[in-house]
Amino acid sequence: MIRSVLFIVLASTLSGCSWIFGEDGLFPDNAGRYQTAPELSPIDVPPRLSTESIQPDYPVPPVTESAQLATQFETPRPTPLTANNQADSVRIQSLSGERWALVNVAPGQLWPQVRTFLTTSGIGVAAVDAEAGLIDTQWFKLEDQELAVRFQFRVDTGVQRNTAELHVLQQNRGVEDVSWPPESDDRDLERQMLKDVAQYLANSADSTPISMMADRAMSDSGRITLEDTEQETRIRLELRFDRAWASVVKGTEDADFVIDDRDRSEGLLYVTFVGPQEEEDSGWFDWLWGGEEEHPLAGHRYQIHLDRASEELTLITLRGPEGGAVDRREQQALLTVLRGNIT
Repeated sequence: MIRSVLFIVLASTLSGCSWIFGEDGLFPDNAGRYQTAPELSPIDVPPRLSTESIQPDYPVPPVTESAQLATQFETPRPTPLTANNQADSVRIQSLSGERWALVNVAPGQLWPQVRTFLTTSGIGVAAVDAEAGLIDTQWFKLEDQELAVRFQFRVDTGVQRNTAELHVLQQNRGVEDVSWPPESDDRDLERQMLKDVAQYLANSADSTPISMMADRAMSDSGRITLEDTEQETRIRLELRFDRAWASVVKGTEDADFVIDDRDRSEGLLYVTFVGPQEEEDSGWFDWLWGGEEEHPLAGHRYQIHLDRASEELTLITLRGPEGGAVDRREQQALLTVLRGNIT
């Protein structure tokens, strides 16, 4: 009896599918209707009545003038999620005597970690400035040190998106308190403090709280962008030239290029693109170039130009081996890879 009832219910359900999901059912397939539906003329509202209630909920904004619209459109390039040289969560970098820790978290996440490090270490905080990313410690004595010392920690936006930099400044206490010096009084103490806090950050990488105040004050969008102009595609790198040069040299070597020659005074790198050397590195190029075994640009020679646009801005462009123009698609593809490896 139960089987008979179940059979009847099942049969009626199946036979009623058209009633539920059919064209005239409760849940009709409206996709086809939407695609073929004619566009109706706007509602004609008499002048004495208001049209406020029939305004679109999601109006389409006007298209602003764009340099890219004047050229042939190229499909946007996917940005690498993580560059090859950013596998470590914390790394100490140096240039011309300056040292800093590169941390793979947004500035708003690094800020509370530095505060927690100071609390855990028993170091008092004298002043904070979230907008400038500064934390000043109180004066305190270290073992085997005659003079009291203090440190200033500066959290800054990293080159890549969602990365941050930590700079440390050290000062010895003199006869009277003075303003912060342009560089540390004791480079060894600065280096040791940076090493200690970097180790702490690496150990606590899995727990990264967010400071809403610092997050609003410090951008996490990075200091490097890829932009199209009417003439070419280029990289905007918000770094002074000396650091930009060092970063691009290292990034070029990590981005499947071989540097054949260089001219720092002219901001020129003469390079050869060799393409991905490992099978797992070729997935992005397979998508872009159709899955060929060897990258079609492998063996091509180029010039990478670094131009000082301002004190804190360097523009990076890709040109042919003799300095001539390069196909826009080549520029976009190769500069995208280079962009993901500059830190």
